Amino acid sequence: MTETKSRDVQILPIATDTTIIRSRSWTRLRFEIEYALSKGTTANSYLIKADKTALIDPPGETFTEKYLDALKARFDVTEIDYVIVGHVNPNRAGTLKTLLEIAPQIKFVCSNPGAINLRKALENQDLPIIVIKGEENLDLGKGHNLKFIPTPNPRYPDHLCTYDPQTEILYTDKLFGAHICGDQVFDEGWKIFVEDRRYYYDCLMAPHARQVETALEKISDLSLRLYAPNHGPLVREGLIDITEAYREWSKQQTNQDNNVALIYASAYGNTATLAQAIARGITKAGVAVESINCEAVEPEEIKAAVEKASGFVIGSPTLGGHAPTQIQTALGIILSTAAKSKPAGVFGSFGWSGEAVDILESKLKDAGFRFGFDPIRVKFKPDEKTLQMCEEAGVDFAQALKKAKKVKAPAQPSTTVEQAVGRIIGSLCVVTAKQGDVSSAMLASWVSQASFNPPGLTIAVAKDRALESLMHSGSGFVLNVLKEGGHLGMMKHFLKPFSPGEDRFAGVETEEASNGSPALTDALAYVECSVNSRMECGDHWLVYATVDNGKVLNNEGVTAVHYRKTGTHY
Repeated sequence: MTETKSRDVQILPIATDTTIIRSRSWTRLRFEIEYALSKGTTANSYLIKADKTALIDPPGETFTEKYLDALKARFDVTEIDYVIVGHVNPNRAGTLKTLLEIAPQIKFVCSNPGAINLRKALENQDLPIIVIKGEENLDLGKGHNLKFIPTPNPRYPDHLCTYDPQTEILYTDKLFGAHICGDQVFDEGWKIFVEDRRYYYDCLMAPHARQVETALEKISDLSLRLYAPNHGPLVREGLIDITEAYREWSKQQTNQDNNVALIYASAYGNTATLAQAIARGITKAGVAVESINCEAVEPEEIKAAVEKASGFVIGSPTLGGHAPTQIQTALGIILSTAAKSKPAGVFGSFGWSGEAVDILESKLKDAGFRFGFDPIRVKFKPDEKTLQMCEEAGVDFAQALKKAKKVKAPAQPSTTVEQAVGRIIGSLCVVTAKQGDVSSAMLASWVSQASFNPPGLTIAVAKDRALESLMHSGSGFVLNVLKEGGHLGMMKHFLKPFSPGEDRFAGVETEEASNGSPALTDALAYVECSVNSRMECGDHWLVYATVDNGKVLNNEGVTAVHYRKTGTHY
C-alpha cells in the first residue's frame, strides 16, 4: 500500500464485450471492522457492451466524478440501457442520480428489497426498475443473456448475483471479495490473497454462514470461469479453491455447539457496523452467530433464532427517543421466549440521545437476564478504538458461553499424551502491538526461532486473543522476553482479565519501539518484528515474523521459562 497515492480509476477489458472499471482507494476507506487491515480497497464496476449496454455496480459518490470522467473517455455513457445494482447503498445515490441525468433512458435492475431501497435513496417512486424475483433473464444480445440469482443475507437483504453465460462470469457483489488495493486485476499467485479473503469472510460472511451455504448451492450448477466481486482482485486462478474454502468456513460456523442470536436494526448504518464488530469477536472465539436484521425478517424467524440460541445480543439506534418498532417487537419476543439462563448483550448508536439502549437494558434487567458485557453506547459513527472494544466484548461474550458449558461437564484427568505434550517448554514473553489508536498485548510462551536468514520466529496466537486482530501480514509488533526472577509481576498483570477496550499498559512502564509498538522497559530483551505470514492451526494462528531490530536490556539476566503439566491448556 502506498499512502501517498491519490484515488484513481483503472479500466481494463476482461472478456468478450466486457470491461472492468476499478475505483481504487489506496488507504483505509473507513472505520469499519472489515477495513481494519488498512490495505485500501477497490470498488469494482463492470460494463457489458453488446446490442444493449449494461453497467454493473457503479461506485459510491466519493468516486462519482473520477468514475464518470474515466467512463466517458472510453464509452458513450448516453447509450447505457441498464444499470444492475447487486445491493443498494445510500452512498451510491449520487453516482446513480448523475447517470440518470446523463442517460434518462436507463432502467435499473435489482431485487425487490433493492427496488424499495433504491426508490428511497433516489427519492423517486416512479423510477424505472426491473425487479428480479429469481427467474428473469436480461438479453443484451450477442449471447449475453444475463441470469440473476438472489442471494440475500441479513446484512444485505437485497443481495443479487448476475451470471453471464457468454463469458461464464459470475458477478458476485459482496461474495468472494477482499479489501485490498493494487495494480493486479486478476488473482495470479492467488495464495497471497488467501489471508485477506479469509479476513473478509470472517468479518462480513461468517455471521451469515447459513445464507452463504444457500448461495453456494444456488451457483453450484453454473459453468464458471471467473468470479467478479465488488472488491479486490477478480477470482480466476483460485476459483475452485475459494469456493471450497467458503464452503468449509461456513460449515465450521454452522457446526459450532454454541450459537448467539445477534438481533439489530440500523438507521444510518452505525448500529450495523457495531453489530459487525461484535459478531467478529463472537465468531473468532469459536461461537456461531445468527445475524438477524429486524427490518428484513418476520417475527417468526426472530422467535426461532432466540429459542435455539445459547445467548442473544440486541442492538438499536435511537429514533425520537425510542427504539424502532422492529426492535420493540424483537424485544417483546425475547421477553416472552428466551430462557432467563441465557446471557444477554445490549448495544446501539445514537445522535443526540441514547434512550433506546437504556430501554433495552432496563427491560432485560427487570426480566432477570444477566449481561455478558456492559451495554455499549456509541455516539454517531464508531471509531477504530470503539470497534476494537466491540470486538473484545464479542469475544468475552463467547468465552462466557463456552465456559458455562464446560462447567456442566465433569473434568477429566489428563491423558499420558496430554501430560507428555505439556512437558514441551517455551520462554515467557509478552507480545505488544499498536496500530493507529488501537494497542494490545498478551503473555506468550509458544514462541520459537524459525529461521536464520532472514532472522525469524513463530508465535502461536489463540484465535480469541484481542491481539490477534493486530497480527496480520504486514503488521509490526514487539516480542518482549521476560527475565527469570522478575517475571511474576508481568505475568500477573497480563494474565488478568481485561474489560473490553481497557488499556493493557496502564501501570506498566514502556517505551515506543521504532515500529510504533510499546516495548516493556523491564524486559530482559525485545525484538521488533514484521508479520510475514499466518497459518491456521486448530484453535490458534501460527504467525511467522521476521526480525527487524532488537535490543538486550539486561546482559546479566536469564530468560524466564514456562513449565506446564498438561498440553490441554496454558
